[in-house]
Amino acid sequence: MSDSTRLAIVVSHPIQYYSPWFRHLAAAGLTVRVFYLWDFGVTRQRDPGFGTTFAWDVDLLSGYAHEFVPNVSTRPGTEHFPGLNNPALTARLKAWDPGAILVFGYKYRTHVSLIAWAGRQRIPLLFRGDSHLLGRPDLGVIKQWALQLLYSRFAAFLYVGRANRAYFESFGVPARKLFFAPHCVNAAHFQPDDNARAAAGALRDELGLADRRVVLFAGKLVPAKQPLQLMEAFLKVADRSQALVYVGDGPEKAALQQLAASRADACIRFLPFANQSAMPARYLMADVFALPSVGLYETWGLAVNEAMHMGVPCLVTDRVGCQQDLVTDGVTGWVAPAGDQPALERKLAEALGAVATDRERWRTAAMTRVSGYTYEAATAGLREALAAWLRCNEVGQVFDLPYLNDSNKRTRIQPGLALRPTFLHC
Repeated sequence: MSDSTRLAIVVSHPIQYYSPWFRHLAAAGLTVRVFYLWDFGVTRQRDPGFGTTFAWDVDLLSGYAHEFVPNVSTRPGTEHFPGLNNPALTARLKAWDPGAILVFGYKYRTHVSLIAWAGRQRIPLLFRGDSHLLGRPDLGVIKQWALQLLYSRFAAFLYVGRANRAYFESFGVPARKLFFAPHCVNAAHFQPDDNARAAAGALRDELGLADRRVVLFAGKLVPAKQPLQLMEAFLKVADRSQALVYVGDGPEKAALQQLAASRADACIRFLPFANQSAMPARYLMADVFALPSVGLYETWGLAVNEAMHMGVPCLVTDRVGCQQDLVTDGVTGWVAPAGDQPALERKLAEALGAVATDRERWRTAAMTRVSGYTYEAATAGLREALAAWLRCNEVGQVFDLPYLNDSNKRTRIQPGLALRPTFLHC
Protein backbone atom coordinates (compact mmCIF):
# COMPACT_ATOMS: atom_id res chain seq x y z
CA MET A 1 0.00 0.00 0.00
CA SER A 2 1.21 3.49 -0.79
CA ASP A 3 -0.16 6.94 -1.53
CA SER A 4 -1.89 5.35 -4.53
CA THR A 5 -3.88 3.07 -2.21
CA ARG A 6 -7.54 4.03 -2.21
CA LEU A 7 -8.20 4.75 1.46
CA ALA A 8 -11.80 4.98 2.62
CA ILE A 9 -12.31 6.83 5.89
CA VAL A 10 -15.46 6.08 7.89
CA VAL A 11 -16.34 8.65 10.55
CA SER A 12 -19.53 9.54 12.38
CA HIS A 13 -19.98 13.14 11.21
CA PRO A 14 -17.98 16.19 10.13
CA ILE A 15 -15.80 17.22 13.07
CA GLN A 16 -13.92 20.49 13.24
CA TYR A 17 -10.70 18.74 14.27
CA TYR A 18 -10.75 16.01 11.62
CA SER A 19 -11.94 17.78 8.47
CA PRO A 20 -8.73 19.86 8.11
CA TRP A 21 -6.73 16.64 8.45
CA PHE A 22 -8.71 15.00 5.65
CA ARG A 23 -8.04 18.08 3.55
CA HIS A 24 -4.35 17.77 4.37
CA LEU A 25 -4.32 14.09 3.38
CA ALA A 26 -5.77 14.93 -0.02
CA ALA A 27 -3.33 17.80 -0.53
CA ALA A 28 -0.45 15.51 0.45
CA GLY A 29 -1.31 13.18 -2.42
CA LEU A 30 -3.20 10.39 -0.67
CA THR A 31 -6.23 8.98 -2.45
CA VAL A 32 -8.93 9.31 0.20
CA ARG A 33 -12.69 9.42 0.34
CA VAL A 34 -14.54 10.13 3.59
CA PHE A 35 -17.84 8.40 4.28
CA TYR A 36 -19.88 10.35 6.82
CA LEU A 37 -22.57 8.53 8.75
CA TRP A 38 -24.48 11.61 9.96
CA ASP A 39 -24.75 15.29 9.06
CA PHE A 40 -24.38 16.76 12.56
CA GLY A 41 -22.08 19.78 12.50
CA VAL A 42 -23.01 20.98 9.02
CA THR A 43 -26.74 21.26 9.67
CA ARG A 44 -28.10 23.11 12.69
CA GLN A 45 -28.85 20.56 15.38
CA ARG A 46 -29.01 20.55 19.15
CA ASP A 47 -25.99 19.43 21.17
CA PRO A 48 -27.21 18.05 24.52
CA GLY A 49 -23.91 18.85 26.24
CA PHE A 50 -23.85 22.50 25.22
CA GLY A 51 -27.63 22.73 25.55
CA THR A 52 -27.84 24.79 22.39
CA THR A 53 -28.49 24.47 18.66
CA PHE A 54 -25.64 25.28 16.30
CA ALA A 55 -23.59 24.37 13.24
CA TRP A 56 -19.84 24.88 13.04
CA ASP A 57 -18.86 28.12 11.30
CA VAL A 58 -15.66 26.79 9.71
CA ASP A 59 -15.32 24.94 6.41
CA LEU A 60 -15.70 21.24 7.11
CA LEU A 61 -16.29 19.80 3.65
CA SER A 62 -14.11 21.35 0.96
CA GLY A 63 -10.76 20.10 -0.29
CA TYR A 64 -11.33 16.35 -0.07
CA ALA A 65 -13.69 13.75 -1.55
CA HIS A 66 -16.57 12.81 0.71
CA GLU A 67 -20.14 11.65 0.79
CA PHE A 68 -22.93 11.35 3.34
CA VAL A 69 -24.38 7.87 3.78
CA PRO A 70 -28.07 7.95 4.79
CA ASN A 71 -28.56 7.34 8.50
CA VAL A 72 -31.89 5.56 9.00
CA SER A 73 -31.75 5.59 12.80
CA THR A 74 -34.96 6.85 14.40
CA ARG A 75 -32.79 8.57 17.03
CA PRO A 76 -29.63 9.66 15.22
CA GLY A 77 -26.69 10.46 17.44
CA THR A 78 -23.43 9.28 18.95
CA GLU A 79 -24.69 8.72 22.49
CA HIS A 80 -26.16 5.25 21.90
CA PHE A 81 -25.52 2.10 19.83
CA PRO A 82 -28.41 2.47 17.32
CA GLY A 83 -27.68 6.17 16.73
CA LEU A 84 -25.67 5.40 13.59
CA ASN A 85 -27.48 2.93 11.34
CA ASN A 86 -26.31 3.14 7.73
CA PRO A 87 -27.28 -0.01 5.80
CA ALA A 88 -26.17 1.59 2.51
CA LEU A 89 -22.57 2.02 3.67
CA THR A 90 -21.19 -1.30 2.46
CA ALA A 91 -22.69 -0.83 -1.00
CA ARG A 92 -21.18 2.66 -1.17
CA LEU A 93 -17.80 1.30 -0.13
CA LYS A 94 -17.97 -1.57 -2.60
CA ALA A 95 -18.74 0.87 -5.41
CA TRP A 96 -15.67 2.96 -4.55
CA ASP A 97 -13.51 -0.18 -4.12
CA PRO A 98 -11.03 0.90 -1.42
CA GLY A 99 -7.74 -0.85 -0.79
CA ALA A 100 -8.02 -0.12 2.94
CA ILE A 101 -10.52 1.42 5.36
CA LEU A 102 -9.71 3.73 8.26
CA VAL A 103 -12.43 3.52 10.92
CA PHE A 104 -12.97 6.07 13.68
CA GLY A 105 -14.56 4.26 16.63
CA TYR A 106 -16.49 1.01 16.95
CA LYS A 107 -19.50 1.65 19.19
CA TYR A 108 -22.40 1.85 16.74
CA ARG A 109 -24.57 -0.52 14.75
CA THR A 110 -22.97 0.56 11.50
CA HIS A 111 -19.51 -0.37 12.76
CA VAL A 112 -20.57 -3.93 13.56
CA SER A 113 -21.81 -4.52 10.04
CA LEU A 114 -18.80 -2.74 8.54
CA ILE A 115 -16.27 -4.90 10.40
CA ALA A 116 -18.06 -8.08 9.37
CA TRP A 117 -18.35 -6.95 5.74
CA ALA A 118 -14.69 -5.93 5.50
CA GLY A 119 -13.72 -9.39 6.75
CA ARG A 120 -15.69 -11.08 4.01
CA GLN A 121 -14.22 -8.73 1.40
CA ARG A 122 -10.67 -9.10 2.77
CA ILE A 123 -10.17 -5.36 3.02
CA PRO A 124 -7.71 -4.34 5.75
CA LEU A 125 -9.16 -2.18 8.51
CA LEU A 126 -7.18 0.53 10.29
CA PHE A 127 -8.49 1.84 13.60
CA ARG A 128 -8.26 5.28 15.16
CA GLY A 129 -9.62 5.92 18.64
CA ASP A 130 -8.61 7.88 21.71
CA SER A 131 -9.70 5.77 24.70
CA HIS A 132 -7.44 5.48 27.74
CA LEU A 133 -7.27 3.59 31.03
CA LEU A 134 -7.01 6.66 33.30
CA GLY A 135 -9.54 6.17 36.06
CA ARG A 136 -11.18 3.29 34.23
CA PRO A 137 -12.74 0.60 36.44
CA ASP A 138 -12.06 -3.07 35.79
CA LEU A 139 -13.92 -4.07 32.64
CA GLY A 140 -14.53 -7.63 33.76
CA VAL A 141 -13.46 -10.78 31.98
CA ILE A 142 -16.23 -10.84 29.37
CA LYS A 143 -15.85 -7.26 28.17
CA GLN A 144 -12.06 -7.53 28.22
CA TRP A 145 -12.26 -10.64 26.05
CA ALA A 146 -14.81 -9.05 23.71
CA LEU A 147 -12.61 -6.01 23.12
CA GLN A 148 -9.55 -8.17 22.56
CA LEU A 149 -11.49 -10.10 19.94
CA LEU A 150 -12.72 -6.87 18.35
CA TYR A 151 -9.26 -5.33 18.15
CA SER A 152 -7.83 -8.52 16.66
CA ARG A 153 -9.90 -7.70 13.59
CA PHE A 154 -7.84 -4.61 12.75
CA ALA A 155 -4.67 -4.55 10.69
CA ALA A 156 -3.18 -1.43 12.29
CA PHE A 157 -3.93 1.18 14.94
CA LEU A 158 -3.30 4.91 14.84
CA TYR A 159 -2.77 5.88 18.45
CA VAL A 160 -3.17 9.54 19.38
CA GLY A 161 -0.89 9.71 22.42
CA ARG A 162 0.78 7.83 25.26
CA ALA A 163 -2.32 7.03 27.30
CA ASN A 164 -4.10 5.80 24.18
CA ARG A 165 -1.18 3.56 23.24
CA ALA A 166 -1.19 2.03 26.74
CA TYR A 167 -4.91 1.35 26.31
CA PHE A 168 -4.38 -0.59 23.07
CA GLU A 169 -1.45 -2.50 24.56
CA SER A 170 -3.64 -3.58 27.49
CA PHE A 171 -5.82 -5.45 24.98
CA GLY A 172 -2.88 -7.28 23.47
CA VAL A 173 -2.31 -5.09 20.41
CA PRO A 174 1.35 -5.71 19.46
CA ALA A 175 3.82 -2.87 18.96
CA ARG A 176 4.19 -3.71 15.26
CA LYS A 177 0.56 -2.70 14.69
CA LEU A 178 0.78 0.63 16.55
CA PHE A 179 1.54 3.86 14.70
CA PHE A 180 1.66 7.34 16.21
CA ALA A 181 -0.82 9.72 14.58
CA PRO A 182 -1.29 12.40 17.24
CA HIS A 183 -4.48 14.17 18.15
CA CYS A 184 -4.14 17.63 16.67
CA VAL A 185 -6.02 20.75 15.69
CA ASN A 186 -5.79 23.19 12.81
CA ALA A 187 -2.69 25.04 14.00
CA ALA A 188 -3.01 27.60 11.21
CA HIS A 189 -6.31 28.73 12.72
CA PHE A 190 -4.98 28.94 16.27
CA GLN A 191 -2.15 31.43 15.95
CA PRO A 192 -1.53 34.50 18.15
CA ASP A 193 -1.52 36.92 15.23
CA ASP A 194 -2.37 40.62 15.21
CA ASN A 195 -6.05 40.04 14.46
CA ALA A 196 -6.44 37.63 17.37
CA ARG A 197 -4.58 39.99 19.69
CA ALA A 198 -6.81 42.91 18.75
CA ALA A 199 -9.95 40.82 19.25
CA ALA A 200 -8.65 39.55 22.59
CA GLY A 201 -7.95 43.09 23.77
CA ALA A 202 -11.44 44.20 22.79
CA LEU A 203 -12.92 41.22 24.63
CA ARG A 204 -10.98 42.03 27.79
CA ASP A 205 -12.29 45.59 27.63
CA GLU A 206 -15.85 44.37 27.09
CA LEU A 207 -15.63 42.11 30.14
CA GLY A 208 -13.95 44.73 32.31
CA LEU A 209 -10.89 42.59 32.90
CA ALA A 210 -8.37 45.43 32.62
CA ASP A 211 -4.91 44.02 33.39
CA ARG A 212 -6.11 41.11 35.52
CA ARG A 213 -4.55 37.69 35.10
CA VAL A 214 -7.25 35.48 33.60
CA VAL A 215 -8.04 31.80 34.11
CA LEU A 216 -10.14 30.47 31.23
CA PHE A 217 -12.50 27.50 31.13
CA ALA A 218 -13.93 26.82 27.66
CA GLY A 219 -16.17 23.85 26.94
CA LYS A 220 -19.34 22.10 27.95
CA LEU A 221 -20.42 23.01 31.48
CA VAL A 222 -20.96 19.42 32.60
CA PRO A 223 -20.04 17.75 35.91
CA ALA A 224 -17.30 15.57 34.41
CA LYS A 225 -15.33 18.67 33.40
CA GLN A 226 -15.52 20.00 36.99
CA PRO A 227 -16.34 23.66 36.24
CA LEU A 228 -17.89 24.12 39.70
CA GLN A 229 -14.83 22.71 41.46
CA LEU A 230 -12.66 25.10 39.44
CA MET A 231 -14.71 28.07 40.62
CA GLU A 232 -14.54 26.90 44.22
CA ALA A 233 -10.76 26.64 43.95
CA PHE A 234 -10.53 30.07 42.33
CA LEU A 235 -12.63 31.68 45.05
CA LYS A 236 -10.32 30.20 47.67
CA VAL A 237 -6.95 31.22 46.22
CA ALA A 238 -7.49 34.21 43.91
CA ASP A 239 -7.25 37.90 44.72
CA ARG A 240 -8.70 41.00 43.07
CA SER A 241 -5.95 41.07 40.45
CA GLN A 242 -7.20 37.81 38.96
CA ALA A 243 -10.30 36.77 37.02
CA LEU A 244 -12.08 33.58 36.00
CA VAL A 245 -13.89 33.43 32.66
CA TYR A 246 -16.21 30.66 31.46
CA VAL A 247 -16.95 30.19 27.77
CA GLY A 248 -19.69 27.66 27.12
CA ASP A 249 -23.10 26.41 28.12
CA GLY A 250 -24.48 23.32 29.77
CA PRO A 251 -26.35 21.94 32.80
CA GLU A 252 -23.87 23.34 35.36
CA LYS A 253 -24.23 26.95 34.22
CA ALA A 254 -27.05 27.94 36.60
CA ALA A 255 -25.17 26.65 39.65
CA LEU A 256 -22.02 28.42 38.52
CA GLN A 257 -23.83 31.73 38.07
CA GLN A 258 -25.48 31.37 41.46
CA LEU A 259 -22.15 30.79 43.20
CA ALA A 260 -20.53 33.67 41.33
CA ALA A 261 -23.39 36.01 42.31
CA SER A 262 -22.82 35.19 45.98
CA ARG A 263 -19.24 36.48 45.73
CA ALA A 264 -19.44 40.00 44.40
CA ASP A 265 -15.84 40.57 45.48
CA ALA A 266 -14.57 38.08 42.86
CA CYS A 267 -14.14 38.84 39.16
CA ILE A 268 -15.99 36.02 37.39
CA ARG A 269 -17.40 36.39 33.90
CA PHE A 270 -19.55 34.21 31.64
CA LEU A 271 -19.60 34.06 27.86
CA PRO A 272 -21.90 31.79 25.84
CA PHE A 273 -20.80 28.94 23.60
CA ALA A 274 -18.38 30.30 21.00
CA ASN A 275 -17.95 28.85 17.54
CA GLN A 276 -14.54 28.05 16.08
CA SER A 277 -13.95 31.43 14.47
CA ALA A 278 -14.33 33.20 17.83
CA MET A 279 -12.13 30.93 19.93
CA PRO A 280 -8.63 32.31 19.15
CA ALA A 281 -9.49 35.65 20.78
CA ARG A 282 -10.93 33.90 23.82
CA TYR A 283 -7.81 31.84 24.33
CA LEU A 284 -5.54 34.81 23.80
CA MET A 285 -7.23 36.91 26.49
CA ALA A 286 -6.26 34.22 29.04
CA ASP A 287 -3.10 33.63 31.03
CA VAL A 288 -4.02 30.08 32.09
CA PHE A 289 -6.39 27.58 30.51
CA ALA A 290 -7.98 25.12 32.95
CA LEU A 291 -9.43 21.67 32.21
CA PRO A 292 -9.87 19.87 35.57
CA SER A 293 -11.82 16.89 34.20
CA VAL A 294 -12.34 13.60 36.05
CA GLY A 295 -13.36 10.10 35.07
CA LEU A 296 -13.26 8.78 31.51
CA TYR A 297 -14.92 11.81 29.97
CA GLU A 298 -11.81 13.61 28.72
CA THR A 299 -10.30 11.07 26.34
CA TRP A 300 -7.92 13.78 25.11
CA GLY A 301 -8.98 17.41 25.54
CA LEU A 302 -8.28 19.09 22.19
CA ALA A 303 -9.00 22.48 23.72
CA VAL A 304 -5.61 22.05 25.39
CA ASN A 305 -3.97 21.81 21.94
CA GLU A 306 -5.81 24.95 20.86
CA ALA A 307 -4.78 26.90 23.95
CA MET A 308 -1.14 25.81 23.73
CA HIS A 309 -0.91 26.81 20.05
CA MET A 310 -2.06 30.25 21.22
CA GLY A 311 0.74 30.28 23.81
CA VAL A 312 -1.51 29.70 26.82
CA PRO A 313 -0.17 27.22 29.42
CA CYS A 314 -2.70 24.75 30.82
CA LEU A 315 -3.79 23.37 34.17
CA VAL A 316 -5.24 19.86 33.83
CA THR A 317 -5.83 16.79 35.94
CA ASP A 318 -3.97 13.53 35.55
CA ARG A 319 -7.05 11.92 33.97
CA VAL A 320 -7.15 14.22 30.98
CA GLY A 321 -5.98 12.08 28.06
CA CYS A 322 -3.50 14.58 26.64
CA GLN A 323 -1.73 15.25 29.94
CA GLN A 324 1.05 12.68 29.49
CA ASP A 325 1.89 14.13 26.08
CA LEU A 326 1.36 17.86 26.43
CA VAL A 327 1.27 19.01 30.05
CA THR A 328 4.32 18.30 32.19
CA ASP A 329 3.86 19.70 35.67
CA GLY A 330 6.06 22.72 36.23
CA VAL A 331 7.42 22.60 32.68
CA THR A 332 4.62 23.17 30.15
CA GLY A 333 1.78 23.65 32.64
CA TRP A 334 0.40 22.25 35.87
CA VAL A 335 -1.13 18.89 36.80
CA ALA A 336 -3.43 18.13 39.73
CA PRO A 337 -4.62 14.65 40.76
CA ALA A 338 -8.21 14.20 39.57
CA GLY A 339 -10.79 14.73 42.29
CA ASP A 340 -8.28 16.21 44.76
CA GLN A 341 -9.72 19.64 45.54
CA PRO A 342 -6.88 20.85 47.80
CA ALA A 343 -4.38 19.87 45.09
CA LEU A 344 -6.41 21.76 42.48
CA GLU A 345 -6.31 24.83 44.71
CA ARG A 346 -2.54 24.55 45.14
CA LYS A 347 -1.90 24.12 41.43
CA LEU A 348 -4.20 27.00 40.52
CA ALA A 349 -2.38 29.28 42.95
CA GLU A 350 0.95 28.06 41.55
CA ALA A 351 -0.19 28.74 37.98
CA LEU A 352 -1.42 32.25 38.74
CA GLY A 353 1.84 33.06 40.48
CA ALA A 354 3.98 31.60 37.71
CA VAL A 355 2.40 33.53 34.84
CA ALA A 356 2.63 36.73 36.87
CA THR A 357 6.41 36.46 37.14
CA ASP A 358 7.44 34.85 33.83
CA ARG A 359 4.59 34.77 31.32
CA GLU A 360 6.88 34.56 28.29
CA ARG A 361 8.64 31.44 29.53
CA TRP A 362 5.35 29.58 29.91
CA ARG A 363 4.09 30.83 26.56
CA THR A 364 7.18 29.53 24.79
CA ALA A 365 7.10 26.19 26.62
CA ALA A 366 3.47 25.59 25.67
CA MET A 367 3.96 26.45 22.00
CA THR A 368 7.11 24.36 21.72
CA ARG A 369 5.54 21.25 23.24
CA VAL A 370 2.41 21.29 21.07
CA SER A 371 4.34 22.04 17.87
CA GLY A 372 4.82 18.32 17.17
CA TYR A 373 1.09 17.57 17.35
CA THR A 374 0.12 18.50 13.83
CA TYR A 375 -1.68 17.17 10.77
CA GLU A 376 1.74 16.57 9.22
CA ALA A 377 2.65 14.24 12.08
CA ALA A 378 -0.70 12.44 11.91
CA THR A 379 -0.29 11.99 8.16
CA ALA A 380 3.19 10.56 8.64
CA GLY A 381 1.78 7.99 11.07
CA LEU A 382 -0.93 6.97 8.64
CA ARG A 383 1.61 6.61 5.85
CA GLU A 384 3.79 4.43 8.07
CA ALA A 385 0.83 2.17 8.81
CA LEU A 386 0.03 1.77 5.12
CA ALA A 387 3.69 1.26 4.22
CA ALA A 388 4.05 -1.49 6.83
CA TRP A 389 1.41 -3.53 5.05
CA LEU A 390 3.02 -2.90 1.69
CA ARG A 391 6.33 -4.23 3.04
CA CYS A 392 4.60 -7.38 4.30
CA ASN A 393 3.18 -7.95 0.84
CA GLU A 394 6.53 -7.43 -0.86
CA VAL A 395 8.56 -9.80 1.32
CA GLY A 396 6.09 -12.66 1.42
CA GLN A 397 5.42 -12.29 5.14
CA VAL A 398 3.39 -14.96 6.93
CA PHE A 399 0.08 -13.74 8.37
CA ASP A 400 -2.28 -15.17 10.98
CA LEU A 401 -5.95 -15.38 10.07
CA PRO A 402 -7.87 -15.14 13.37
CA TYR A 403 -11.26 -15.04 11.68
CA LEU A 404 -10.92 -18.65 10.52
CA ASN A 405 -12.38 -21.44 12.66
CA ASP A 406 -9.08 -23.32 12.60
CA SER A 407 -6.61 -21.08 14.44
CA ASN A 408 -3.70 -23.08 13.01
CA LYS A 409 -4.47 -22.12 9.43
CA ARG A 410 -2.06 -19.60 7.97
CA THR A 411 -1.51 -18.03 4.59
CA ARG A 412 1.62 -16.71 2.95
CA ILE A 413 1.43 -13.50 0.97
CA GLN A 414 3.61 -14.03 -2.07
CA PRO A 415 5.69 -11.09 -3.33
CA GLY A 416 3.60 -8.90 -5.62
CA LEU A 417 0.37 -10.75 -4.85
CA ALA A 418 -2.52 -8.29 -4.57
CA LEU A 419 -4.23 -10.11 -1.71
CA ARG A 420 -6.04 -7.81 0.70
CA PRO A 421 -4.80 -8.93 4.15
CA THR A 422 -7.87 -8.23 6.23
CA PHE A 423 -7.46 -8.94 9.96
CA LEU A 424 -3.92 -10.10 9.35
CA HIS A 425 -1.05 -9.89 11.83
CA CYS A 426 2.11 -8.74 10.11
